[in-house]
Amino acid sequence: MNSPIELSGKCTVLVVDDTPDNLSLMSDLLRTDYKVKLAPSGERALQIVAGESKPDLILLDIMMPDMDGYEVLRRLQFNPDTEDIPVIFLTAMSAAEDESIGLELGAVDYITKPVNPAIVMARVRNHLQLKRARDFLAQHNHFLEQEVANRTRAMAELQDATIRAMASLAETRDNETGNHIRRTQHYMETLARHLQNHPRFKEELTDAAIETIFKSAPLHDIGKVGIPDRILLKPGKLTPEEFEIMKTHTTLGRDAIIAAETGTTLDNPFFRYAKEIAYSHQEKWDGSGYPQGLMGNNIPLSARLMAVADVYDALISERVYKAAFTHEQAVEIIRDGRGSHFDPDMVDAFLVLSEEFRRIAQRFADGEPALLAQIDRLATDVPAERIEL
Repeated sequence: MNSPIELSGKCTVLVVDDTPDNLSLMSDLLRTDYKVKLAPSGERALQIVAGESKPDLILLDIMMPDMDGYEVLRRLQFNPDTEDIPVIFLTAMSAAEDESIGLELGAVDYITKPVNPAIVMARVRNHLQLKRARDFLAQHNHFLEQEVANRTRAMAELQDATIRAMASLAETRDNETGNHIRRTQHYMETLARHLQNHPRFKEELTDAAIETIFKSAPLHDIGKVGIPDRILLKPGKLTPEEFEIMKTHTTLGRDAIIAAETGTTLDNPFFRYAKEIAYSHQEKWDGSGYPQGLMGNNIPLSARLMAVADVYDALISERVYKAAFTHEQAVEIIRDGRGSHFDPDMVDAFLVLSEEFRRIAQRFADGEPALLAQIDRLATDVPAERIEL
């Protein structure tokens, strides 16, 4: 019966022994079936193994001057490039404790001298086959890991595209700047990365949290799909009654995400951040925002990040009810909102990053005229309550 994994081509066996007669004997025994390399010392063996063409298996004597076989094996095991080469001790040391030491160090087998040629050939072949099997499984596992990674990445890209498409349905109803979603995502990520080492934020703003916040950010205004066009697209100031209806987009958005979450069995942080951002991004640091009138740190961190990102982009964007502010004007408005509208530490970070925000806006500018080609246009007669929406 054929072995499960046949050896194809001649494998290379390195024989290490300080006795020339033993090297000659082993060479004569092995060379019909294998390529044979000979080393008269442990140091020479390590030099051979360090070359580009590494042996597939090593037959290693233990009792050698200068460097014994145990030390050779220790060095082979310490090196990631050689730790997987199977080593069979070939020695006159036949005590059980000697064999135990060798196997504990990592040898795969132990053959005592004088050798039985049939036993040597059988064990060499068996361990070469085992090595081929391990190599095959390792390659196969690597291939499977790559396939899983590729499919996971493709699924994540599909999910991201679906989220952006859903969010765009809401954004395009009142926002002529279709890249608003991408800009706010990148504003938030830039701001969060800058705050990662801040004492107030470093515990929550892990790499995983920032990645999830980035993915959930596009849904911040999903609730606008439930706002009537007569209010959403109104070019002038909203009446108090209309503004109350406009404010419900935060609750509508949160409820839509809760509905999407229903039926899932995993505790996915994506839904947590999406709900926080949709429901609370209109809250203000001083408690004058909506829908709950939360104050300070009671406003979720993700929503505070979105508040800065969303207001900046709303200010520099032209919408149906307002012209665009300049970048400089937007920076001053956010500066003035420090400690009232916005988390003070986030405003401080924004001021450091303001030029990076400008570059993000330019990178994801919309059509012609490009978003920031309008930076010299001044906003006129803009209803204050509409700026942040």
